[in-house]
Amino acid sequence: MPNVKIALCDDRHAPAILSILNEAIVTSTALYDYVPRQSSAMTEWFEKKRRGNYPVIGAEAPDGTLMGFASYGPFRNFPGYKYTVEHSVYVEKSFRRQGLARKLMMSLIELAKAQGYHTLIGVIDSSNEASIRLHQELAFTRCGRIVHAGFKFNRWLDVDFYQLVLPTPEHPVDG
Repeated sequence: MPNVKIALCDDRHAPAILSILNEAIVTSTALYDYVPRQSSAMTEWFEKKRRGNYPVIGAEAPDGTLMGFASYGPFRNFPGYKYTVEHSVYVEKSFRRQGLARKLMMSLIELAKAQGYHTLIGVIDSSNEASIRLHQELAFTRCGRIVHAGFKFNRWLDVDFYQLVLPTPEHPVDG
């Protein structure tokens, strides 16, 4: 996909990110939320990302349209997990199947390396074949499944955990 700019997102992208998230909430099992989020939720979401120094990157068309975004945040809130982050990637429905998720993920992986993280974790609905295939193609390995982890659309949902171990940080430390 030519002329796609991958760049850090900011508050001006909040409405587009919200729209992409809400579409996923109401139409898919990519998020196990039931109710679309309000715009006020984006302010808090961006603030948490800023406080944790977690990037939010987007794929922008030449006209500035946000076609998709990716980010990561804490995997678990215990100090020993400080080198592990859980990521997410979403593409607006009209731009899917054009390689944007791959570009976003590749950029996210490079950012995680630059920040000294060691493990990226993807928590993927077990029926999301496209996301599973993407992660496998990017050298993520399946490291577990939780059956009946969620309930949405009147059925039980399983989640698969995929991980990518990075060669960073060079000198990890306790504490």
